[in-house]
Amino acid sequence: MSWFGWLAKDQAADKAAPSGPQAILEDLARRVPQHVDDADQGKVTYPACKQVVSNASDVRAVWDHTRLEAMRYLMMVPGREFVHLAEPGRQSEMLEAFLRQLPHDDTVIDFTGSTMSDIAIATFAGFNWLNHCAILAAVEREKFSGTLQHFRKLVVLAQQWWATEGADSRCRQMIEAGEKPPLMLYLVWTDYTRLAKEVAAAGLSRAIERGAAPSDLDALVQTMARLQHAGEPADLAS
Repeated sequence: MSWFGWLAKDQAADKAAPSGPQAILEDLARRVPQHVDDADQGKVTYPACKQVVSNASDVRAVWDHTRLEAMRYLMMVPGREFVHLAEPGRQSEMLEAFLRQLPHDDTVIDFTGSTMSDIAIATFAGFNWLNHCAILAAVEREKFSGTLQHFRKLVVLAQQWWATEGADSRCRQMIEAGEKPPLMLYLVWTDYTRLAKEVAAAGLSRAIERGAAPSDLDALVQTMARLQHAGEPADLAS
């Protein structure tokens, strides 16, 4: 697959995903606070990794809700400055700030008032949350260990891409053509989606191991086969 050709297309279960980085960010800015409210009111399981999986719908919910939980830190950056995640003109500054920021292991964070530092702090917090969920869900460690090192390598490659002449205009052309340039939004959302999928897969594996009626068990096994090839929770829709 191409370097930046695998944007996860977030949207609830069976709905079409928004198109373009600004539309995706606006969708997240709406859905993340709504999910937090639903969790506070007990309408959804929190954290999602604790949800008991019994069918494909449950798997979709765990996958989607886990990545929304991770993304909430970026949506909390003061002044809605998370919009810079999708702005070509701020990418070099943002990537540099991320590489400069010392990693932390917190899932409760204080913002500094420096936009780019706050975005980096929030990004780390999201990864920390996903690692926490992976442990709670008993994901095999090799499937989530080294996550930050992997992401840092992607950021370095993206930084090199943005340092080339004409990167801004090339980015805009790619967006217009429906392609995926190395915007920080794409990098973060893709890795969050990948890790949340491992959490959902672990829940599904436990459901299969528990056993069920033959028809239910067959449906779970089929869901696992579909999950292995899915790029999005929506791919599991009936």
